[in-house]
Amino acid sequence: MKRRTFLRAGAAAAIAGALPRGRAFAAPFRPLSQVPPDLDAITGDGRDVVLRGRDVQELSQALRGALLLREDEGYDAARRVLNPSFDKYPALVVQPTGTADVQRAVEFAAAHDLLVAVKCGGHSFSGKSTCDRGMLMDLSRFRGVRIDPKARRGRIAGGSLLGELDHEAMAHGLVTPMGTVSHTGVGGLATGGGFGRTARRFGLSLDNMTAVDIVTADGALLQASAGENPDLFWAVRGGGGNFGVVTSFEFQLHPMQRDVVGGTILYPLAMMRDVLERYREYHERAPDDLYMDFLAIQAPGGAPGVTGFSVCYSGPEGRAESVLAPLRDLGTPVVDDVARMDYVAQQRSGDIDDPRALGQYLTGGFIADLPDGLIDGLVNGFRGDPSRATVVFFQHSGGAINRIPSDATAFPHRYAMANVGINAGWPFGADAAPHMAYARQYWRDIQQYGDGFYTVDVPPDTTVEGINRNYRGNYARLVTLKDRYDPKNLFRLNTNVEPTA
Repeated sequence: MKRRTFLRAGAAAAIAGALPRGRAFAAPFRPLSQVPPDLDAITGDGRDVVLRGRDVQELSQALRGALLLREDEGYDAARRVLNPSFDKYPALVVQPTGTADVQRAVEFAAAHDLLVAVKCGGHSFSGKSTCDRGMLMDLSRFRGVRIDPKARRGRIAGGSLLGELDHEAMAHGLVTPMGTVSHTGVGGLATGGGFGRTARRFGLSLDNMTAVDIVTADGALLQASAGENPDLFWAVRGGGGNFGVVTSFEFQLHPMQRDVVGGTILYPLAMMRDVLERYREYHERAPDDLYMDFLAIQAPGGAPGVTGFSVCYSGPEGRAESVLAPLRDLGTPVVDDVARMDYVAQQRSGDIDDPRALGQYLTGGFIADLPDGLIDGLVNGFRGDPSRATVVFFQHSGGAINRIPSDATAFPHRYAMANVGINAGWPFGADAAPHMAYARQYWRDIQQYGDGFYTVDVPPDTTVEGINRNYRGNYARLVTLKDRYDPKNLFRLNTNVEPTA
């Protein structure tokens, strides 16, 4: 996502000063040696529940990883997510170091009907990876990557970040599509979709998933692939966290050279219409090895806004100049930093300036095309504000993504040209209401041109009917599988498919 780029337009210094000074880790873990006080907690359906201290201690002693309570060192770091608008306090935090810990935590949560949140990278814009008074399963200590270069497979632990797979796979000249910000958690990304700079060549992250190990709501560990529990495998690829906690992923890897041609080509904001029209025209003939995102950015503080393209070309370097020429001939760019670069370096290029000091609201959805009315709405609705970062971005689709049938996985949006994101950011602690209202109205005015939303970025107020429509014919099958694997809806902090059981 290109919500990062506005920082380069003048906000970086102010925001960087407010960033956390690194992750605070707990002291070496020791199980609770004394019975803690009883804990006030909450069930998944909102009822109050008391967790007996003895039961909490027994859970702690059954784990190899840590169990953190509110007064413990490391609790605050574990509960935090990327978007500080969600400042929540779980009753307890479990930090698994392996599959057995996940099983014990799931069994405990199910026995007490606890509200459960699962956090990998903590990037959920709608706050689904944290909770108040429930159990937070923080997978940050459950990471690791193993590459089999002969089989072209990558096996990663459930809490891993996408940059870890990028780094290890590219050491063997291999790649699989994995988002655009390297500290994104693979679990949320790959079970919801997984756009990325090579996705038009190789498909979404979930299209390259070949197998998973998953702990379901009864604490059972199941393997799912095309040949084993195929219905569950279908559901995990697009159904998000509805069916359990994935403790291991296997991905297909593809040969690719290490160097790509990438960067940004930016014009004055006044050229937003020209840029959108060029995007529309060029998308139809762009090669699969070109990934291009549209951007429009207005930084806080009144700095001049910019619009343009963020690109990654992974084809033959000798063709790069001609492939990128249509993006450069709109006039004189104010920024053109496109150059040959290391692919892993480009994957990391947005990491340091994710706006962690900003409260944020993200909305948007998929578009099948870019008609004049949508261009008019995007241009006319874009309004900067001195107290707000305003960003509109596309995640480029098409190519290999669209050549897969809509019912081959639970992810149905194979028709899309792009995923549109509207992101408003404000200084943490400021009044969020006007900025959220602006983003909602902006999308509402153009929503008629959209069709569904990206489940990774589920709008907070989405209804059951909206989720049903969003799965475009796949919903009934998802409900059947939810009834089978999670009939009590233990895993509900996601784009939730409600069971009927």
